[in-house]
Amino acid sequence: MIVYDGALDTEAYKNVFGRVMEQLAAEDPDVVYLDADLMNSIGTRGFWKRNKRQAVNCGIAEANMIGIAAGLSAAGKKPYVHTFGPFASRRSYDQSFLSVAYAGNSVRIFGSDPGVTAAFNGGTHMPFEDMALMRAVPGATVIDISDGAQLEQMMRLTKDRRGLTYIRTTRKSYPRIYSADHPFTIGKGELLRDGGDITIIACGLMAGEALQAAGLLQARGIQARVVDMFTVKPLDTELTLRCARETGAVLTTENHNIIGGLGDAVGAAILESGLPVKTAKHGVRDEFGSVGPQDYLQERYGLTAARIAGAAEALLQSKPRA
Repeated sequence: MIVYDGALDTEAYKNVFGRVMEQLAAEDPDVVYLDADLMNSIGTRGFWKRNKRQAVNCGIAEANMIGIAAGLSAAGKKPYVHTFGPFASRRSYDQSFLSVAYAGNSVRIFGSDPGVTAAFNGGTHMPFEDMALMRAVPGATVIDISDGAQLEQMMRLTKDRRGLTYIRTTRKSYPRIYSADHPFTIGKGELLRDGGDITIIACGLMAGEALQAAGLLQARGIQARVVDMFTVKPLDTELTLRCARETGAVLTTENHNIIGGLGDAVGAAILESGLPVKTAKHGVRDEFGSVGPQDYLQERYGLTAARIAGAAEALLQSKPRA
């Protein structure tokens, strides 16, 4: 059930992560958790203290941690790995590509604080490229978390999933979108709001912003459809093309570089379909990260409901008349 009202989730996602991680380990003895000295940051320190057989602090050695996770997978275990987004993607990319994906192992990699949610950690810790990197790994699954209920279910649904799975999530919280019992399917987008003039396809942080933008557009007489495409790979091509046919205009929005992320995935699907649809990408425009509070950074990079609404109006001005 969609329950969006603009209010933030009451449970920080680091607490969701820590709680669910410990539950998964209790339910399945093959589950093992690895961290790169950030257990305090992601809510798993208590779990580690209580269960050092299934929770391992690998230290500030992210590439080594991915290699260990790959070995554990080869031995029949189900590794979950966490570190900050840039270290989960850029720093350990070769190990993820070769030791996990190429070697046929199965590891769930969580990159926390993607994009502007890195805030005061600054540009070095602000991944705008992590989805692009992970999308390029053959057979990988790439997920951008949109709310706490989704995070909990993705942690559970990926436990037995084969191959490399990359999940990006904030440690704080986003506006609540789904009820706790909302069913999700990996590879299937969620229709959050219907509308016939334009489709806004969002993921992660931008799902809530897209819903707010749809409200702004409605006040201007524009009916916007909003889709949460939380699985960026494999993309829900069926839903993407249906929305493209029915609205004739598609705008993507993401807390990520517009190169290589959700926008390129959606754009490629529409291009290959041959549909005569107007499309545009909204997100970070090929820039490095910066330092500051999240609300400032969202304004700095245009990742706000108002800027989404403006981009939608601009796209509609070029949309052919029915």
